[in-house]
Amino acid sequence: MKKIDITATLTLILIMPMTFAATLPSGDEIANNINARDEGVSVSRMVVMEMTDKRGKQRIRKTRGFRKYFGDEKRTVIYYLTPKNVKDTAFMTYDYADASIDDDQWLYLPAMRKVRRISASDRGDYFLGTDFTYEEIKNETRVSIEDYTRKTIGEAIIDGHRTFIIESTPVDKATAKELGYSKVKQWIDAKIWMARKTEFTSLRNKRLKTTYTREIKQVQGIWTAHLLTVENHKTGHSTKFSFSEVDYQTPISDDLFTARAMRRGL
Repeated sequence: MKKIDITATLTLILIMPMTFAATLPSGDEIANNINARDEGVSVSRMVVMEMTDKRGKQRIRKTRGFRKYFGDEKRTVIYYLTPKNVKDTAFMTYDYADASIDDDQWLYLPAMRKVRRISASDRGDYFLGTDFTYEEIKNETRVSIEDYTRKTIGEAIIDGHRTFIIESTPVDKATAKELGYSKVKQWIDAKIWMARKTEFTSLRNKRLKTTYTREIKQVQGIWTAHLLTVENHKTGHSTKFSFSEVDYQTPISDDLFTARAMRRGL
């Protein structure tokens, strides 16, 4: 009888699963899955914005936000409710499906009583004292396909969830300058296609800021983040967005997404 080499057999069994393991999805596949997530036709929600400087001084803003799809076009508007010195400030964006058309963004400051259009070149500026840029506020949980090239560099466990790690690089220097980043690294949940962690690298290739998406749970059948935090490593400043009263089902009037509504307020 031929003698069986038990050690060699066990080694083969251990190696085989790795040999036949599925390859990781490409960066573009992951990005397309992120943007294909169900976000509902519309949503309304309360957002409390908490900003903390490096000395621990806090500023808190209470807002109400609305988002609605008009076909493939996404419109978003945010109205500030408190405190008194920023009450009635409003921000609105029209995100067009056609990548060749620049998105439109407007800001209403009640002290000026004027709706100001924000240039596409300003999209990398920080949004009203937070550590999120205008571009990030517009995109929410989605990613910009045309601004970056991306690749999958591995996988990891974040907060107990399996994630794919993708690295995104701006398509050219002009785009990098507009966005304010030389590289963006994201940990994307392999099940629900949301970024649980994002690291941003500055134009000088320094670690700039880190964002975490937490308290993700279903609301009316749609996966929804209830807490976003970002720490700016350069300034020591941090921002926290807490979401509540999230509603995907109550109809939202088209008239809410107009310059007239921004001036009128809620």
